[in-house]
Amino acid sequence: MQDRGHLLTELRNPRTARIDRASIAEAFDLMNAEDATVAAAVAAARSEICRAIELVVAAFESGGRLIYVGAGTSGRLGVLDAAECPPTFLSDPSMVQGFIAGGWDALRRSIEGAEDHPADGAALIDDLNIGPHDVVMGSTTGGTTPYVHGALERARQRGAKTIFFACVARDHVPDQADVSIRVLVGPEVITGSTRLKAGTATKMVLNMITTISMVRIGKVYQNLMVDVNTRANRKLVDRGTRIIQTITGLDRPASAALLQQAGGRVKVALVMHTLRLTPEQARQLLQQNGGHLARVLKNATTESQSRREGTEKEE
Repeated sequence: MQDRGHLLTELRNPRTARIDRASIAEAFDLMNAEDATVAAAVAAARSEICRAIELVVAAFESGGRLIYVGAGTSGRLGVLDAAECPPTFLSDPSMVQGFIAGGWDALRRSIEGAEDHPADGAALIDDLNIGPHDVVMGSTTGGTTPYVHGALERARQRGAKTIFFACVARDHVPDQADVSIRVLVGPEVITGSTRLKAGTATKMVLNMITTISMVRIGKVYQNLMVDVNTRANRKLVDRGTRIIQTITGLDRPASAALLQQAGGRVKVALVMHTLRLTPEQARQLLQQNGGHLARVLKNATTESQSRREGTEKEE
């Protein structure tokens, strides 16, 4: 049996050694102080996270996918991040997918032994028909999960780009990924419980990777989620309506009507209003510009300015 006691995620935290004798308020202060250090640890991995985002953007632009693979907390957080992309960015559910050792049952109840089989991780990659346009990100905060390493090795063999995420030093647990993200959050409040600081760091990094990637491919205008799925629920209908109000200056009833005419698509509604186009014309123009609303509006402004300048010269 491998001794993992030297790993950063397994070390005892001297600052919390007396937490079992602390009052509730004191325990709160201890945990809150430890959590406050996570953002700095993520910031220290800035260059690697940015490189990972570059890989994901390239994959999306070539029709590829981002596949998260993990076990335990890491696996559940990958599934969570993937599940939240379609309602937020109206992305195809296949575009970002999350998988956990032990399958869907492991999302609700821990199946700890499932992570010990690298062949299962490799089989997952084959089942997904992973190829050169895809990116596979393996998350294992302690760095040693066989399931994750098996998946990444098979992904490399199939030509995919790979990202490895862990909260331990690379010299303790090496990897062969294209990008290796190491967020060193230090020993946990409860020794070895990586659902705590390491889990928080994982969530932060996954948020950055998908959010910034979606921004780069045109899913966001300014800081507004203009590709929000307004067919999902009343809250998102309201959000889409308010986005249209914000950008166009129209009142709420007019914005709601415009959203309805656009088939619930906020970007289509905005192009329709700005350029006085039909829904189909707006959809085609967006498609020609890779879905980037900013490009459509900038090009429209440039063309309008050119026409004005041409008319002034003729006069």
